[in-house]
Amino acid sequence: MSDHDRPSRGADRRGGGFSEEALRRLDELEARLPPPDAVTAPAFRQGFRMTPRLAADVAAGGGLITDAAGNIRPHYWGHRERLRTRFLQGGHKPMPEYEILELLLFNAIPKVDVKPLAKRLLAAFGDLNGVVAASEHRLLQVEGATPKVYLQLRIVEAFAHRMAQARVLHREVVSSWDALIAYCRTAMAHRDTEQVRVLYLDRKNKLIADEEQGQGTVDHVPVYPREIARRCLELNASALILVHNHPSGDPTPSRSDIDMTARIVEACRALDVTVHDHVIIGKDRELSFRSEGLI
Repeated sequence: MSDHDRPSRGADRRGGGFSEEALRRLDELEARLPPPDAVTAPAFRQGFRMTPRLAADVAAGGGLITDAAGNIRPHYWGHRERLRTRFLQGGHKPMPEYEILELLLFNAIPKVDVKPLAKRLLAAFGDLNGVVAASEHRLLQVEGATPKVYLQLRIVEAFAHRMAQARVLHREVVSSWDALIAYCRTAMAHRDTEQVRVLYLDRKNKLIADEEQGQGTVDHVPVYPREIARRCLELNASALILVHNHPSGDPTPSRSDIDMTARIVEACRALDVTVHDHVIIGKDRELSFRSEGLI
């Protein structure tokens, strides 16, 4: 049969009982269909990957939302920029702790809603101080925390220590006692293991060195009076202040704290070096051996 003899598709349809309106719509549909050999692609590609983090039960705010134009997107799009703008315009004081922590986490975790992680970290460690001071082992046990998060926290801790130390280094300790205690609290109050620091002073009671004597377990750290005395000679120090923390949070001195202090006082007395004080740093308060009459 020649092409002239073959009936049209419209004729076939009419013979089958199709209405004129149905035939018109079928023609429109066929006109929109690509040729059989054409390679097609979606006209719109979503700019995000569907991951478990977008599920309503894990993502703060509820997964996906539909904007005014009908586009589906993750709920947190634009959140980072809005949070940065609020921080730059209004400062940190009106912001809750989890938002301050979010700003930090932005640098470690890109393109993901970090609000749930910020809240998990605060729940695990109590407050920002506890989060910043957390050990790598404990931090990485929190779901979502990564080595990059640990690095960012260590950088923040280093800045805090350096800034606090700058307020007391090479300054007379009596006139800057509050700043000295604030520095010790920044460096030690939230650690989960015990640490001993020795603050060496010159003849004018200015701080010339702050050195970590040692770290130990949650309730013990080895301290060697002879090593402290030797270091006094090397630094030409005339006095010192002992500082250590109690991870339990209670600064009440133990019997071993009192005995260790007495041995250091005795070792330094032979060199004419004065032990001004021994301060124990707790979570919320500190205790001075001098004030308690223990030196």
